[in-house]
Amino acid sequence: MRYSAIITLCLFSYCIAHATTWNVGPTRAYTFCSQVVSLVQDGDSILIDFSTYINDPQVQWTKNNLYIAGVGGRPRLEAGNIIANDMSNGKGIFVIKGANVHVHNIEFANAVVQDNNGAGIRQEGANLWISNCLFNGNEMGILGGNIPDCKTTIEYCEFVNSGSPANPGYQHNIYINHIDTLVFRYNYTHNSIAEGHELKSRATYNFILYNRIANEDSEDSRTIDLPNGGTSVIVGNIIEQGPNSANSNLLGYGLEGLSNPSPHALYCTSNTFINKKTTGSFIQVANGTDTLYVKNNIFAGPKTGGLFIGTPIVLDSSNNEINNSIDAIGFVDASGYDYHLEPTSVVVDKGIGISKTVHGYSLHPLLSYVDTCNFETRKLFGSVDIGAFEFEFPVATIENEFPGISIFPNPVNEFLYIHLKDIGHADAFLKIINISGETLLTQRIQEGENSINVAGWSSGVYFAGILLGSRMEFRRIVVI
Repeated sequence: MRYSAIITLCLFSYCIAHATTWNVGPTRAYTFCSQVVSLVQDGDSILIDFSTYINDPQVQWTKNNLYIAGVGGRPRLEAGNIIANDMSNGKGIFVIKGANVHVHNIEFANAVVQDNNGAGIRQEGANLWISNCLFNGNEMGILGGNIPDCKTTIEYCEFVNSGSPANPGYQHNIYINHIDTLVFRYNYTHNSIAEGHELKSRATYNFILYNRIANEDSEDSRTIDLPNGGTSVIVGNIIEQGPNSANSNLLGYGLEGLSNPSPHALYCTSNTFINKKTTGSFIQVANGTDTLYVKNNIFAGPKTGGLFIGTPIVLDSSNNEINNSIDAIGFVDASGYDYHLEPTSVVVDKGIGISKTVHGYSLHPLLSYVDTCNFETRKLFGSVDIGAFEFEFPVATIENEFPGISIFPNPVNEFLYIHLKDIGHADAFLKIINISGETLLTQRIQEGENSINVAGWSSGVYFAGILLGSRMEFRRIVVI
């Protein structure tokens, strides 16, 4: 065993030492990827200079452990007539046949082929990692094949306008076939056309974390489609159906048969589901699904077909905010696709703590999606908020303190008075929390005198947070 490890280490060191970097660009010896692909060996790097590359033939990467990346900016690989007219092997722009390939910082555009499945990337090798890429106007953004013992990771990527009007309903922004695991995180997939899905995956395990998965104004189908069951964890996403969607169901699970290995369990926590159609349902599962676990989600918009459709064996649902009116939730700007929370949102501090993990992925929201294709740490202040975002009062600085705030009496045993002056047209909000960080009160206040009845509150220290516009100040108060 010891000698085997030494041999493996020596081979790895040899490969690293002898790996070659191939540069592609308008001023390089190789001006297209197709000119270098036959020279590449296992472990090599292919660096593509920032430029637009139009009408290169399809490139099949057959070697393992490759790193293919754009440098100096994100180069655009734009398919043209050569790929469109390739009758023998037309699959798309890149075909990844090797294992353990990493594709980074490249735009794939306008892939169209004879069978209408033209992909930015066609995956045929195991363990593909795609990061910081843009897939724009292809028939398929990524099309993954049936690959055993495969983990595909897609992160920090944008997908837009995939689909084929020549074959409506069969092409999607992302279409992953039967693999072991899909990790899909920090991505923005939107506006699939011609009744395509924003994300479709037949993987046995799906971990869909902190993405924006949205139809804004195109005619797509489901926002997420997981047609063969298995285990799926969906945490911290914005999942939106637009008014023109051809399918009134946002999330489908097991609807082509529970053919993946069991258990068939769907976990949805801390997502913001938005339906902007006048009809629809939010989650549909196959009858006989083992577990549907749904907590701390916002379901905003019409549910004329029902909130959940299908009969799981176990339904574990709590602390969800369900409202036919999107405006009733208290979003910053739902019409402008901003689903962050106002201070008076009905979901602030209404969630429940979740300690459960599934295959190492927490069902408690640790991060929040950030446009475009990024994330940030989700900070808790009080109890967890329902949905994909946590309302966070801005932290005051010395420069931002307000001389026009008076709070009295302090200590207080009955009425606490908060007097504001010279606040102009700024909106003002008050949030009171106890020493444990629990929120007791959130409300709008106005210029002049505001009173809060604290009679009956337990004696102790509390904090009053006053938000004016984008500035925040905290005051310590004592109830006796």
